[in-house]
Amino acid sequence: MAVGQEDQLVVFQLNDQQYALPINETQEIIRMAEVTRLPNTSYHVEGIINLRGTILPVISLNRRLGLPETELNEDTRIIVVENKGNKVGMIVDSVLEVGRYTEDEVEPPNMIGENVEYLKGVVKKGDQLWLLVNLDTVL
Repeated sequence: MAVGQEDQLVVFQLNDQQYALPINETQEIIRMAEVTRLPNTSYHVEGIINLRGTILPVISLNRRLGLPETELNEDTRIIVVENKGNKVGMIVDSVLEVGRYTEDEVEPPNMIGENVEYLKGVVKKGDQLWLLVNLDTVL
């Protein structure tokens, strides 16, 4: 991103915290779908869905980040992302908005402390903080 240039983020909720993903890493956002569970998969893997003829693995982002699980409801969404050529659906509590940010609004994750490999940084937007998810380590 060029200095002073604004980029867009998809802002979503996990538990009571706001997280964000760069919009260019996001393929689409869909309503919660029927998930087919798979045996012998990682704890955070919810299963697979059929998305318009394509089989798509789906993970629980709450479980992947070690957060308490929340109950699925009408606000629950699946954010379809692509990382290194692989498409994956991530279950989130709700999608809040598409927000804009600039590079100077991002604090690096090392200022937060240790064990933050799942974060690229923290976006300071007014009095709000958006935790910027690092898909390279989450997936």
